[in-house]
Amino acid sequence: MGTRLYVGNLSFNSTEDGLRQAFSQAGAVKDCRLMIDKFTNKSRGFAFIEMETQADANKAIEMFNGKDLDGRSLKVNEAKPLEDRPRREGGGGGGGGDRRDSRGPRRDY
Repeated sequence: MGTRLYVGNLSFNSTEDGLRQAFSQAGAVKDCRLMIDKFTNKSRGFAFIEMETQADANKAIEMFNGKDLDGRSLKVNEAKPLEDRPRREGGGGGGGGDRRDSRGPRRDY
């Protein structure tokens, strides 16, 4: 088991400093990363917090899962490693070619 926690359902007003301060009540916080949307530069509503020990991580889950922070009921659990997630298949649109080709020649009258 790891010490990295997923913290979801965050208020868009939550900050890394606020999360670090809150979770430090459960133990030593090694790292705190609030996920920010790269286009709007606003919070995406979730974060990853790494606790110093497994005992601290377990205590943080117990203390904060389902509890209110900044007006929102948090979802806190152990973060899943990236390699365990299924890969997306398919995707992408067809396309290619000029749309006019399928409609016949262009007529300007």
